[in-house]
Amino acid sequence: MKRKLSLVLVVVLSALLLITGCSSSNQSNNSGSNSANNGASSENVKSSGSNTFRVGMECGYAPFNWTQQGDANGAVKIEGTAEYAGGYDVEIAKRIAEGLGKELVVVKIEWDGLVPALTSGMIDAIIAGMSPTEERKQTIDFSDIYYESDLVMVVKKGSKYENATSLKDFKGAKITAQLNTFHYTVIDQIEGVNKQNAMDNFPAMRVALQAGMIDGYVSERPEGVSAQAANPDFKMVEFTDGFKTSPEDTAIAVGLRKGSDLTGKINEILKGISHEERLQIMDQAIQNQPAAE
Repeated sequence: MKRKLSLVLVVVLSALLLITGCSSSNQSNNSGSNSANNGASSENVKSSGSNTFRVGMECGYAPFNWTQQGDANGAVKIEGTAEYAGGYDVEIAKRIAEGLGKELVVVKIEWDGLVPALTSGMIDAIIAGMSPTEERKQTIDFSDIYYESDLVMVVKKGSKYENATSLKDFKGAKITAQLNTFHYTVIDQIEGVNKQNAMDNFPAMRVALQAGMIDGYVSERPEGVSAQAANPDFKMVEFTDGFKTSPEDTAIAVGLRKGSDLTGKINEILKGISHEERLQIMDQAIQNQPAAE
């Protein structure tokens, strides 16, 4: 009897174990299936963003880039805001996006945040009047040059610096430039200058100049032309004996992540934009900039 009971118990336990095993196997298969589905969903989400070209810029460095309230003159909506971005960089970005077959998305980022945003994957490229300096090349890659310029000084019209032609003319002057740019480092070439603290952006420097807090700020020619066009109290000083710079300092290129597959594609697109067309784009940007800039 005990043997029969034992045999029955063995059969029952075996059946239970078999049922449990099948259940676990089904759960495991379902779990694997769900994981695969989740992975596919994640991939789909990632792929869905591949049709956009996300570009970071300050939207405050006219005529290269600025912020405006409407879409006049081909301005592009700034992500997450009701504002629009216009300017030379925006026009170049539009042509690159078109060449890539992608939708352009403009992301407004403070200057110091542009490189971190690029390396973190928040944006695909920096098109913000950025020079391909050796220091920056240690962190990111750059496209071929898409604009070259010269350094100038922006001063108040009617000031004693209005007719300056040489760096020597700015001895004792209160001069500044944008933070974390080579514009600020070249101020040291002016003998006896009263170098002021660097400022975050160009709108802040224009306000400081208007208020008499500074005598001038270092800029590049397009911004200087833009500044005096926007404010009749400003004068752009071009030098006959000016700052010593390297070609990379006054050149502007697209910033890209190290090893990005976009670099070669963007270089090909830039080759299709002639020198004459680039000048026309800049001239138009200077005309189109908002007066408030």
